[in-house]
Amino acid sequence: MWEQFLAYDKELFLFLNNLGTEHWDGFWLFMTNKLHWIPLYALLLVLLYKQWGWRRTLLILVAAALLILLTDQLTNFFKYGVQRLRPCHDLETRSLMRLVKASCGGKFGYFSAHAANHMAIAAFLTYFLWVRFRYIGFLLVPWALLVAYSRIYIGVHFPLDVFSGLAIGLFLSWLVAKLSIFAQHKFSL
Repeated sequence: MWEQFLAYDKELFLFLNNLGTEHWDGFWLFMTNKLHWIPLYALLLVLLYKQWGWRRTLLILVAAALLILLTDQLTNFFKYGVQRLRPCHDLETRSLMRLVKASCGGKFGYFSAHAANHMAIAAFLTYFLWVRFRYIGFLLVPWALLVAYSRIYIGVHFPLDVFSGLAIGLFLSWLVAKLSIFAQHKFSL
């Protein structure tokens, strides 16, 4: 049953990945590059400051850094523990897919760190910004979903890798947000 599920995942990957065209490649390469999002991170920092002031903003940033560290380490644990090949290293898919970027990345791809990290930050910051900036989630969640999809489009992750990363990022953001709120109340920060 699991093998059949993975076969469907590969079929879905090939379908989605092969929808791409050279016309759209630049857009999806832009979406997948985390350095392109520095202006968005700067804007979010300003919004955090406007809502919470410097002291709380600093605490939220420390919690966000811990969230990314936790997400990255869990991603590495799963990638080397599960050892699911990336599509571009998989013998069944590599000759049928479009690899849009110059390199494939590491050998293993379960689960997507890009998807996990972007969803984690999107949900985490939505949690801390929604009171004053009520619609921020309508910007951040679609942004995280587009970044996640870009990993399928450019050919470095299967859909299951991406969906798992999104789910884990969402869960970890909830966990770290709750722990942050608990710590702020417990220690009157």
